[in-house]
Amino acid sequence: MTIPLRLTPLLFLAGLIACSPPPEQAASTQRPSLPATVAISAEQIAEDIRTLASDEFEGRAPSSRGEELTIAFLQQRFADMGVGPGNGESYLQQVPLVSITAEEVSDMEVVAAQAQQPLSFEYRRDMMAWTRRVVPESALSDSELVFVGYGITAPEYDWDDYAGLDVRGKTVIIMVNDPGFATGDETLFNGRAMTYYGRWTYKYEEATRRGAAGALIVHNSAAAGYPWAVVSGSWSGPQFDLISADGNAGLPAIEGWLTEAAATELFAASDLDYASLAAKASTREFQPVALAGSHASVRVSNRVRSSVSNNVIARIEGSHYPDETIIYMAHWDHLGKDERLEDNQVFNGAIDNATGTAGLLAIAEAFATLETPPERSIVFLALTAEEAGLHGSAYYVNNPVYPLATTVAAINMDAMRSVWGPTHDLIVVGKGASALEDHLARAAAVKSRTLVGEAQPEQGMFYRSDHFNFAKAGVPSLYTSGGIDHVERGREFGLARRQEYTQLHYHKVTDEFDPDWDFSGIVDELEINFLVGHGLSMSREFPNWYEGNEFRAARDASAAQRAARLQGE
Repeated sequence: MTIPLRLTPLLFLAGLIACSPPPEQAASTQRPSLPATVAISAEQIAEDIRTLASDEFEGRAPSSRGEELTIAFLQQRFADMGVGPGNGESYLQQVPLVSITAEEVSDMEVVAAQAQQPLSFEYRRDMMAWTRRVVPESALSDSELVFVGYGITAPEYDWDDYAGLDVRGKTVIIMVNDPGFATGDETLFNGRAMTYYGRWTYKYEEATRRGAAGALIVHNSAAAGYPWAVVSGSWSGPQFDLISADGNAGLPAIEGWLTEAAATELFAASDLDYASLAAKASTREFQPVALAGSHASVRVSNRVRSSVSNNVIARIEGSHYPDETIIYMAHWDHLGKDERLEDNQVFNGAIDNATGTAGLLAIAEAFATLETPPERSIVFLALTAEEAGLHGSAYYVNNPVYPLATTVAAINMDAMRSVWGPTHDLIVVGKGASALEDHLARAAAVKSRTLVGEAQPEQGMFYRSDHFNFAKAGVPSLYTSGGIDHVERGREFGLARRQEYTQLHYHKVTDEFDPDWDFSGIVDELEINFLVGHGLSMSREFPNWYEGNEFRAARDASAAQRAARLQGE
């Protein structure tokens, strides 16, 4: 966008900061190099992962004994390497949470017009149900059912699945992902690459805005990016949320999921064909469809507990510009343990996300060894309650310890999947988003890695990890996710390992430490991420999102805040 020179000096300066750093401050086009004192240790990474993913840490659930062990371990590791606390005199930022555990969930019964007797859908096998209302009991009772397709209202895409529809007091049935995935049509939304409208979080948010009493998403493994076992595992046990003033009274009484088989049976009982309606939902001709004569009932009994969890924050102060920060982040939490399971009860979360947490420690240690300290401050942020809905990062962004306007970049490490060795490529989640990728490309070249986009952009990974909250606030955010093209064994090997992890281990008790893992790929990725942050720490650049990106406006606004600060100094 061209900035007219008749704009006020303040806005003109803001544009310069956001878009065009002076030539002497522009990022170097030369390959960076690792400082001689920096060495990221595969052995230390392995030891940290083994500790964090041990049964002793009980799956690292927020507000549990596992949290106590985890945050004590992280604080001690930071202290031992000489990296000081990042929240005043403390390493901790308290995050108030409410934990809601569905102790008893009835099967869902549906009285349907074409069924001689009520249909019954079994909890965990056919459906999942819960409430985020802070109440001991919540229910749907004879709630009318309405199919709203993808449940999307997106004026910029000329799309409204709720057009002309009043769903107050009713239960909406919604498809996961968005229309571009189902059709492969690049003119619909973002083609096969998921937008935020495709995320389950958005589906429930929109149902809430519409006043729905219930919201049920139909699970499809291809569209969601994970099997039903992930849904049943992730949405049972304690569910955490940030505490709201009204106890979440404005949310639907029941949220949940249906298997596709259950949805098909349910629609058939109303003399409707789910498959044909799902296909029609991918067109602008779709109109919401009431499941005439069908009413659902389900009841959830809860154990409610308010608690306090913690983000862990460490910081190396910048030598020249301490108020400008580069944030490295990883979530320390996982799913805890499920004592209802007979044998293995602990969700160890070795890859997700003991790897990223160990990586955070490794990068902190690398910065701590520098003979010449960074000119900007480096913050290491270990976040809570990511698995419950990115709550730790949401709390930090709403209550930032360091102003977001002067946060240079956020670099996220979540489920580092390079545990099978080095690859020729490096996946950039949400590739094509910001100028951070220019820095990343130069750093990746040091390790002979080529940047590639996601193989399955339909999974919407960019919207599923903590950097997303920073992105919404305008902070350019970077999230790499290992590679696929294995240096020795090729692309098919790498693809098979990632698919195996998703199908067999992701959010399951089998995500455990493996002593046979090859950490050389993770070391490469961490050194690349170190180079990105180190280069930014020694520059005056404030990277921006690329022109046309959905988060650029927020970054441009923060540029104006920085300009005002500079003008006032």
